[in-house]
Amino acid sequence: MSKRVDGMIETITTHSPDGQVFEEPWQAQAFALVHHLHAEGHFSWPQWAEHLSRELSRPAVDPASGEAGERSYYACWLAALESLVATLGLVSGEGYAERKAHLRAHPPSSHDHVARRSPIRIA
Repeated sequence: MSKRVDGMIETITTHSPDGQVFEEPWQAQAFALVHHLHAEGHFSWPQWAEHLSRELSRPAVDPASGEAGERSYYACWLAALESLVATLGLVSGEGYAERKAHLRAHPPSSHDHVARRSPIRIA
């Protein structure tokens, strides 16, 4: 991630009352990436709202069983981001599919990008 996006994530996390705005680090990253791409002029806020609204209105389906399930707000946020980036051609479909397959086959270790929920104190 860029220093600007990392700074957005840090600001969001450290300015909440309990220091925890997101349940997982990827949620903060997706949130900051949407704001960064918007700030860079890649899409308008109404374009983003349209994609997010579409994802939020879709019924959740469990891929394993095919039955109705639940999707978190940030799962919808990420799906909307993926959809918008693809629609705008910011990432090639082939490149995106390859990267997604690679991450599924080789997930980051639990030590990568560990979220710190409390301040580190040095005595």
